[in-house]
Amino acid sequence: MTDTLLPAAPQPLEKEDDGYFRKGCNPLAQTGRSKLQNQRAALNQQILKAVRMRTGAENLLKAATNQKVREQVRLELSFLNSDLQMLKEELEGLNISVGVYQSTEEAFTIPLIPLGLKETKDVDFSVVLKDFILEHYSEDSYLYEDEIADLMDLRQACRTPSRDEAGVELLMSYFIQLGFVESRFFPPTRQMGILFTWYDSLTGVPVSQQNLLLEKASILFNIGALYTQIGTRCNRQTEAGLQSTVDAFQRAAGVLNYLKETFTHTPSYDMSPAMLSVLVKMMLAQAQESTFEKICLSGIQNEFFVLVKVAQEAAKVGEVYRHLYTAMNQEPVKENIPYSWASLACVKAHHYEALAHYFTATLLIDHQLKPGSDEDHQEKCLSQLYDHMPEGMTPLATLKNVHQRQRLGKSHLCRAVTHHEESVREASLCKKLRNIEVLQEVLSAAHQRSRLKYTQLRDDYDLLSLIDVPDIISKTEREVEIIPPQFSKVTVTDFFQKLGPLSVFSANKRWTPPRSIHFTAEEGDLGFTLRGNSPVQVHFLDPYCSAAVAGAKEGDYIVSIQDVDCKWLTVSEVMKLLKSFGQNDIEMKVVSLLDATSSMGMKLICICWCALKSRIHEVKKAGCGQVCVVYS
Repeated sequence: MTDTLLPAAPQPLEKEDDGYFRKGCNPLAQTGRSKLQNQRAALNQQILKAVRMRTGAENLLKAATNQKVREQVRLELSFLNSDLQMLKEELEGLNISVGVYQSTEEAFTIPLIPLGLKETKDVDFSVVLKDFILEHYSEDSYLYEDEIADLMDLRQACRTPSRDEAGVELLMSYFIQLGFVESRFFPPTRQMGILFTWYDSLTGVPVSQQNLLLEKASILFNIGALYTQIGTRCNRQTEAGLQSTVDAFQRAAGVLNYLKETFTHTPSYDMSPAMLSVLVKMMLAQAQESTFEKICLSGIQNEFFVLVKVAQEAAKVGEVYRHLYTAMNQEPVKENIPYSWASLACVKAHHYEALAHYFTATLLIDHQLKPGSDEDHQEKCLSQLYDHMPEGMTPLATLKNVHQRQRLGKSHLCRAVTHHEESVREASLCKKLRNIEVLQEVLSAAHQRSRLKYTQLRDDYDLLSLIDVPDIISKTEREVEIIPPQFSKVTVTDFFQKLGPLSVFSANKRWTPPRSIHFTAEEGDLGFTLRGNSPVQVHFLDPYCSAAVAGAKEGDYIVSIQDVDCKWLTVSEVMKLLKSFGQNDIEMKVVSLLDATSSMGMKLICICWCALKSRIHEVKKAGCGQVCVVYS
């Protein structure tokens, strides 16, 4: 296979203050992977420019009334649409790049299809997060500059992940961190003003949103895409490499399926439910193909029962690729699925169906039922190879009759040659596939093998004696399954944990600004008890104690004592800290949670009072001193 340049090795962990932080690959390194990313980024910019020009031309066409102007605009639109199509085809070529994505080992195997990573623009979190920390949490935002910088560095590293488990862990870490960020800084009732822009991996068209859904969904897509790149890069000449390939594609299918079920309204077309369903099928098909290669890796023995098993395994691979090809040609995904992907799915469907018929022909032609053979077992296997035997044939009679076996075997060979010819023809129709030398070599070798065996057995009466053989029942002993993403295996620390426990200090809860309570413990008695853990609350407050007089209330959260942060301390730790001051003056800072329901009740009371006031006609004072209200 074509030699490729190895990607840059993952960077070692670098120490940033009191934490460790992973870096992505160096995007400026002249590796095959980084060159490809640079090409994708440049193409995305060209596509963005062409889309904007097309939008402007379409608006001008709607507004123009002069016929000559309209004709010129229509001509310009045709050129722009042609340019867009050419750019998308160029992007498609990068998506199926054998020279970068496939294994560097010399291998006589059909290439697999990887997904390209989605590209994005830079995002500056600093201003928005600082303002929110000051406004919402009433804390000095400059104390969190390092945390904000770590978040932005992590996002930047995720744009160039290494193609290995470390790269997957990097993306998963950022995805989990986004969950913390969303809870801390993104209230469900308002937009934060941060614009996230991601490019469609298939069309290059940019999509922008002001919420984290697009960011989280795009990172999930890239996790799945990275798994596909890991899978295609494995050495498929070893059993361990093939097992890693199967595992990678199963995990890619799991991530993409999770994305489809979790984020159902993503605006980017490559993450639409219809497209994701097709991509999941594609990943499972490639995992099934790699499973078949693993079975055949040590060689295929020319033995009856082995050939039955291999024929049905090949039929299974052909079946899943046939279903995938059908799904790729359905609306609405047909227009945006790369033509080379659909062509390769069709090629593989015919190729593996041809192999199934070839192995079936081999077991019929080369193996005769001999005395002492397991007659019942062979009869059962042959009967289970088809859903029905050809007309006039029975399994046992066919096994015993040399002429029938030869006739049926040659018919299977003819069917195999037909499928091989179709796979070669389909590959020749696609420019991208024609340029993949190893694909052409594999298809040609398989075709020649079937033709040679058929030529050796052919006679002048074949055209009259060949029969219409039934399809081979697909069957596999190793059904591939979706492996869901395992986020729990990645340990992530909330960058903004200094703000306090997330269960209390989140964006959807509001508090009073911190209040300073100056009090003393009288004869060792604080005047209140504590409850809860991290953060601790004031409980059973004596209304006459020093703390209550200073403004403490039941239910207050204790956030600090004498400038010691208490948001993560337990009841026993806070109590120990309070008692350590003895009868000295204690400064305790507390916050009170603003209950959304009570604030809503106050709004309703104000509304009712305004409505009632509008109906008051006159207020009189009776002789008894009571006030009488007269309503209109």
